[in-house]
Amino acid sequence: MSYTTESIRNIALVGHGAAGKTTLVESILHHAGKLPAPGTVEKGNTVCDFDPQEKAHQHSLDSALVNLDYHDTHINLIDTPGFPDFLGQAIAVLPAVETVAVVINAQTGIEVVTQRMMERAAERQQCRMIIISKIDAENIDLPGLLEQIQDSFGRECLPINLPANNAARVVDCFFNPAGDSDFSSVAAAHSALIDQVVEMDEELMALYLEQGEDLQPEQLHAPFETALREGHLIPICFVSARTGAGVKELLEVMARLLPNPTEGNPEPFLKSERDTVEVIPAVPDPQQHAVAHVFKVLIDPFIGKLGIFRIHQGTITKDSQLFIGDGRKPFKVGHLFHLHGKEHPEVVIGIPGDICAVAKVEDIHRDVILHDSHDEDAIQLRPLRFPAPLFGLAIRAATRGDEQKLSDTINKLLEEDPCLALEHNTHTKETVLRGLSDLHLRITLEKMQQRYNLQVETKPPKIAYKETVSQTADGHHRHKKQTGGAGQFGEVFLRVEPLPRDAGFEFASEVVGGAIPTSLLPAVEKGIREALQEGVVAGYPLQDVRAVATDGKYHPVDSKEIAFVTAGREAFLDAVSKARPLVLEPIINLEVRAPADSVGSITGDLSSRRGRIAGTDAGPRGLTIINAQVPLAELEGYESQLKSMTGGHGSYNIELSHYDPVPGDIQQKLHAAYRQPRES
Repeated sequence: MSYTTESIRNIALVGHGAAGKTTLVESILHHAGKLPAPGTVEKGNTVCDFDPQEKAHQHSLDSALVNLDYHDTHINLIDTPGFPDFLGQAIAVLPAVETVAVVINAQTGIEVVTQRMMERAAERQQCRMIIISKIDAENIDLPGLLEQIQDSFGRECLPINLPANNAARVVDCFFNPAGDSDFSSVAAAHSALIDQVVEMDEELMALYLEQGEDLQPEQLHAPFETALREGHLIPICFVSARTGAGVKELLEVMARLLPNPTEGNPEPFLKSERDTVEVIPAVPDPQQHAVAHVFKVLIDPFIGKLGIFRIHQGTITKDSQLFIGDGRKPFKVGHLFHLHGKEHPEVVIGIPGDICAVAKVEDIHRDVILHDSHDEDAIQLRPLRFPAPLFGLAIRAATRGDEQKLSDTINKLLEEDPCLALEHNTHTKETVLRGLSDLHLRITLEKMQQRYNLQVETKPPKIAYKETVSQTADGHHRHKKQTGGAGQFGEVFLRVEPLPRDAGFEFASEVVGGAIPTSLLPAVEKGIREALQEGVVAGYPLQDVRAVATDGKYHPVDSKEIAFVTAGREAFLDAVSKARPLVLEPIINLEVRAPADSVGSITGDLSSRRGRIAGTDAGPRGLTIINAQVPLAELEGYESQLKSMTGGHGSYNIELSHYDPVPGDIQQKLHAAYRQPRES
């Protein structure tokens, strides 16, 4: 290995779809001497979009890793998909990098995923930079876009270079601030950068005030890193991957200014012991215990399962013995890989800060910690926040006998994609696959067919309603069963109370005098938790309710755990039925982008779907952004309706907002539909 931890740069390229991230990677690899000529998305010969589905759809569907050496720096670049439908794959790579580079298309400006990824990186206190791509495109307003970026993300967003000669090249504003640019002033941009950086170092600030701008880049390195870590500076680079303008300068910024693994803000590891949770640092020291985080799992048709991990501490080599999470039995690293697109070159050692992979370890899964000492059994990374998968399809195998194959295939897909979820609805007897959008699910079904040769049948699923209570009520049940020998006896009195929305479930006991022995209270809670899944009004799971055991009776011989499980469940259902139960429906935040002349039709249609319009804003390219809250149940067929209203120029994104009670007439219909099969 020819590099050290200090020479590693880990960077995730994120941003909205069609921002040019994959094309930019090609240009970077070419300028670094790793590719003789850059490929194109249209020709299907790029390093990152190597999957047949990506070539067919001509955009990224999954994150992909490449690595390159530039001067004395080893750069790991992660290219991520940009459409909101595949946002989970972009979010999942954040713990693997120090720097999040947000790519913005100069033609389209700030878009949905731009906003979301800037926010997610800020939440995790990661260093951020902005890359404005396609600066050679026609009819663009780069000064206006720069102003828009600063208005949206703060005045700490400062250009570190500027386009020149009608975007044929870029001029440096940091290392060698000389020459003219297409807009603004190189000298003014340089002064703004220096002013922003020296604020992080009082001694350097005093020196700067004394000698003006005669500070050398080497003097500014430490405060520059501090400014990045604290979000005090977000540098902006201009590039054209098509012409190569600004790519060499971007590589210089990556190599000379972005943080290495010893400089970036360390990922927060949590150690759970008994009832305490402690935040512990992972030290990028090769001599410490090995600690690595699996941020991605791939199921490769030829290699099998690949666990891709970032080493945060210690050293991992071929033949290392590693534990998976709190597992007691280690596995041996038979082969250690780097990843470069679809290639998996084998390596002998992984050092702190590096990104590596192991193959054919079936127990490995995403978000697990790999380590070589039981001292790290109880640690995990602070959980990532993924968008909720709201779109669903009821799914079943098209061929009788393929049920097990369907189960195995879905499990593989769930391991790869953090925003896929599977539900088994006992009430509707449906297996529902959920994702972030209709496109997300269509791509998943394509993958089932093309990669695993599995045909499935689908249909729209029932809506994921929930139930709750709206007032306090008491319940009671006596369970008594005599079978000739020892019987069963348990009696439970309890009270249910409503909790705030999305508070979940709580259980408490006010039992005194041993009316129910302490050892049997867990059985009461177990019975109640079983009942949470049954529902009362329409058979949907209950939430936002507190159950308090208040009294009971037991028999010294006949009282067993099973008796109090049954008594607890039935007493809970009795109390819920008296507590004015309600059906809740998912309400989603909807953002629609459409031409201005379609706004009236869109808002009218949303109102007819019980939607509440929150407001409208001017968007890029003359589009209008409409924000609304709409019941998920009312969005069936919305995609085709929006296309019809906008002539195919509208798009939308959704995310779960909250649950609200359904209107009375809908609740009556749901109750009638639930009661009818139970009474027949």
